[in-house]
Amino acid sequence: MDDDGEKAALSMFLNAQRASVLAIVDGLDAEALTTPVLPSGWTPLGLVEHLGHAERHWFQEILTGSAEPLPWPDDHLPLTTPRPPSVVFAFYRAQCERSDAALAATPLSTPPRGRHPDPLGKETTDLRRIVLHMIEETARHAGHLDAARELLDGKTGLGPR
Repeated sequence: MDDDGEKAALSMFLNAQRASVLAIVDGLDAEALTTPVLPSGWTPLGLVEHLGHAERHWFQEILTGSAEPLPWPDDHLPLTTPRPPSVVFAFYRAQCERSDAALAATPLSTPPRGRHPDPLGKETTDLRRIVLHMIEETARHAGHLDAARELLDGKTGLGPR
């Protein structure tokens, strides 16, 4: 498979996972989005914000070596957020768009300019590995959100088909 074909396939899988995340939480009100349902205390909205940070980290800080400053301090508990849903969803979508632009403009074999801590940092040898990691990260958290949604309102099987 050529670089363009492989890149298209990787993008398709990453975008499918991103769409699943958004579809799973679609229809939840602000109260449900900020309700922890597991003992660890994370919230669905906090997990979406975390995924925005992951997109920013991997495609900006690690791939390109720099990222624009965040519009807020990193002042919240892990996987929770004091920000309203509209801000979090706009942040997530904006980070995904930036990631897509970086992916479109960069060959998959490009080594990262930034460095993630080991052991994952040692394994991150090129953009291809970054995309594969983000597919895995997004899919794993989509599964978490799926379980949280069932606990919140009993809905299952949500997401694009």
